[in-house]
Amino acid sequence: MDKVYHIENIDCANCAAKIERLISALPEVEAVNLTFATKKLRVSAENPDQLLKEMTRLANTVENDVVITADASESKAEEHDGFKFFTDSHVILVGAVLFAAGIVLEHTNVLQGWWIGCFALAYVVLGGEILLQAVKNIGKGQIFDENFLMSVATLGAFAIQEYPEAVGVMLFFRIGEFFEEKAVERSRSQIMEAVDLRPEVVSLIEGNSTKEIPAEDAQIGELLLVKPGDRIPLDGVIIEGESRIDTSPITGEPVPVKAAAGDQVISGCINTSGVLKIKVEKTLENSMVSRILDSVENAAASKPKIDRFITRFARVYTPVVVAVAILTAIIPSLITGNWQHWIYTALTFLVISCPCALVLSVPLAFFSGIGAGSKKGILFKGGVSLEALKNIKAVVMDKTGTLTKGEFVVQHVIYSGNLISYMTSGMTAGKSAEGEAEGASRVLNGIENRPKGLSKEHAEATLLSLAASCELSSTHPIGVSIINEAQRYGLTPQAPKTIEEIAGKGIRAVLNEGVALCGNRTLLEDAGVDLTGYRNLASGSEVLFALNNQFMGTLIVDDTIKPDSISAVKKLKRWGIATAMLTGDEETSARAVAEKTGIDQVFAKLLPEDKIRILRELREEHGSVMFIGDGINDAPVLAGADVGAAMGSGADAAIEAADVVFMTSSVEAVPQAIAIARATNKIAMQNVVFALVIKALVMILGLAGLASMWMAVFADSGVAMLCVMNSIRILYKK
Repeated sequence: MDKVYHIENIDCANCAAKIERLISALPEVEAVNLTFATKKLRVSAENPDQLLKEMTRLANTVENDVVITADASESKAEEHDGFKFFTDSHVILVGAVLFAAGIVLEHTNVLQGWWIGCFALAYVVLGGEILLQAVKNIGKGQIFDENFLMSVATLGAFAIQEYPEAVGVMLFFRIGEFFEEKAVERSRSQIMEAVDLRPEVVSLIEGNSTKEIPAEDAQIGELLLVKPGDRIPLDGVIIEGESRIDTSPITGEPVPVKAAAGDQVISGCINTSGVLKIKVEKTLENSMVSRILDSVENAAASKPKIDRFITRFARVYTPVVVAVAILTAIIPSLITGNWQHWIYTALTFLVISCPCALVLSVPLAFFSGIGAGSKKGILFKGGVSLEALKNIKAVVMDKTGTLTKGEFVVQHVIYSGNLISYMTSGMTAGKSAEGEAEGASRVLNGIENRPKGLSKEHAEATLLSLAASCELSSTHPIGVSIINEAQRYGLTPQAPKTIEEIAGKGIRAVLNEGVALCGNRTLLEDAGVDLTGYRNLASGSEVLFALNNQFMGTLIVDDTIKPDSISAVKKLKRWGIATAMLTGDEETSARAVAEKTGIDQVFAKLLPEDKIRILRELREEHGSVMFIGDGINDAPVLAGADVGAAMGSGADAAIEAADVVFMTSSVEAVPQAIAIARATNKIAMQNVVFALVIKALVMILGLAGLASMWMAVFADSGVAMLCVMNSIRILYKK
């Protein structure tokens, strides 16, 4: 089983990596992941709780006072952090005063010899804890850590009588470490604040009054009161009230949307105006706010290749730099005889040999990217997904529920000359077949071909009303769409006297007006209806209608394209990313949607196994492929793609199989996700290059006799702090 623990008092990302390696070596542990950015330790074992004591012992061989708990105690953590802030800041202040006093005494010749005492005392104040920790770690077998390296470097400076340098380096190391820790803590809190929108309490309605209860106690079916300015606490449906909802905390969409009774609302969004009564449909643990938080915390544990590489690189980097330092101290000194200069140079190398900037900044960059995605309703299932997304060359989409809303709507009402004749002269002989086709075509294009005084709307309403009467008892999505369209017109369809459903063809019903047929072309042809004037004039599913064996017209029913599909596809194509559609729907409808949205390639009437085959072909043609779907039958294709993405409104199986979930089901989220992935990977690479270049530059300058230990401190702590601040830029990127 997997279990997540909270881990406290780890001050170094490199130390976190060491603890992870030690715990993973336990024979009972199947897998382990320690995420420094979230302070989460995920352990996979038969009984992780039995290993808690041993894991804590191992962690304390790396850092002292490490605490691993099943439940995070925030108050204790805050108390510890506050105390540490107090002690660290005061140690730095006292050490800085003594250091300044030593500088003044050295240059004024007042109280001769006392300046050495001031430097020695300042060094003990600033470096005592580090020296003590270094000794403890040596006893634990931990040699190449920052405490040991900094101790050797500064004690070496004392040995060659560079007293101000030794104390100054220790002072600025402590200052850099202090601000680095604050920057990491600040970054961590900013990311978690951005994604943790869970409410502590909710206002429960009981009769005519309300009372506050813990959010986790609210149950499905209970009514909650949400006042203007409050967040929607749990996923639910509005029972009473009307307002505008700010969805930007979840979707990133800046424009508030109107919401009224009957509308679904998502937790985390903000009620901007009216008072709302909401019926709870999901408890706290299943609501959007909890799903986002869980996703971000779990995703942080999935490490991309660059992170795993940097962790392995760090294990080699420090010993190599230490070896270079030793060689620099000995070989040039033997040749030149200038031992002091080359030992000093070697000591600068030791200062920059800690790989914290690298080990910390890369996972923090990916963690920030995951947080940035969650603010827009995009849930990345780990840094691996972010890493893979940056290389996407083709985006392949399902049609229904992805590019379209998955809701059938009557798109066109095309009436025939027979309907005009029926309405004006009681079902007299209609126009010629050619005349019917011409009339239908003109109606489709908004040009009426009807007797004077008969409105287009009246004709459409008549055909709709008759067709809806046949479909009154239908549960088929197409039938339901016809009834909904009739209701939108304000019509009240009549109940048929008798009704017969003919499988695979449609419905035969007896209305007050006569015998009606409503279905596909085969239904009317089998009944002997004259369809000579019928023409296929629009894409979509056709529902033909006949009354008393006279063809009256056609209803075109089709799925509705999502409003942002066109703009999203345009962005992808602008970036040079190929687009394709894989669908099980018929080809005419698929091509119509592709034409409207700008999709490059269309593959229709596919079975799930066909989709997998074509996906492989597209990968061979273009390269890395992202597939987006929402149905149960999409799960195998999602799993087989380089990156699988699911719409949040889709089937659970698809969401489970996906690498990325678009909680808002917006197509615009696709280019947004790719943009976040590219920015995140760019920032991570910037951190790696910047840290290595600065460290290499200081080493080169040191060999040239131009670098000081002060510069080396910047290359260590200063670079780490800059990388941390660079990592969180993605959170604020528009």
